[in-house]
Amino acid sequence: MTMSELGELWAPISLTLTLASITMLILLVVGTPIAWWLARSRWAGKEMVGAIVALPLVLPPTVLGFYLLLALGPNGPGGWLAGFWGARTLAFSFPGLVIGSIIYSLPFMVQPLRNGFQAIGDEPLEAAASLGASNWQRFIRVALPLARPGYVTGAVLSFAHTVGEFGVVLMIGGNIPGQTKVLSIAIYDYVERLQWEKAHVLALGMVIFAFVVIAVTMTIDRRSSVPIG
Repeated sequence: MTMSELGELWAPISLTLTLASITMLILLVVGTPIAWWLARSRWAGKEMVGAIVALPLVLPPTVLGFYLLLALGPNGPGGWLAGFWGARTLAFSFPGLVIGSIIYSLPFMVQPLRNGFQAIGDEPLEAAASLGASNWQRFIRVALPLARPGYVTGAVLSFAHTVGEFGVVLMIGGNIPGQTKVLSIAIYDYVERLQWEKAHVLALGMVIFAFVVIAVTMTIDRRSSVPIG
C-alpha cells in the first residue's frame, strides 16, 4: 500500500477520532447534571425523562437521523443557527455531526454516570453534610471521586459508540471527504467501490478497537463491583 493510499485511509480515522473526542468531552459536561438529577431526584416523573434520554438505544439510527436531518436542515433550528455565520444548514457539516453524535451517544454517558451516582448511597453525602459541607462541596469532594468508575465507563462507551456510528452520520453527514466521511462511511464506500483491501484494513482496525473497549469496560465493571456506602 502506497503512502498516498495510507494518507487516504488516515483521513477518515483522524476525523472519526476528532469527532469521538469532542463528543465525549461535551457529553461529560452535559451528562453529569442529567445523570445526577436522575439518580438523586425524588420526582415521580423522572423516569419519563430517563426514557427520553434512552430513546437512541431503541430507535433505528435512520429514524433518529431523519429527524436530526430535518432539525439541522435549512428549515429547522439548525438552519437558523447556521445563519449566524452565513451558512444555510448544519446538515452535511462537521458541527452537524457533533450535534448528532451527542444526541445519539447521550445514553451511553448518562446511564453509567447514573449508576455510579446511585451506587454511592446516602451515607457518604450525609456524613459530609454533618461536617458542614455545602451541596457543591459534597458533589465535588464526595460524589465525583466515588463515581469515578461510572465516568470512566461512560467516557469509554460514548467514545466507542461515536466511533462506530453509521446510520445517523450517513443521514446527517453524507460522504464528504475531510468533513463528514468518518470511518464507518469510509468502509461502506470502499466496499461499494470493491476496494476490499482498504475496507479490510479499516474494518480489522475497528474489530481490534471494539475488543479493547469491551475488555476495558469489563475490567472497570469488575473492579467497581464492590458496593459503595
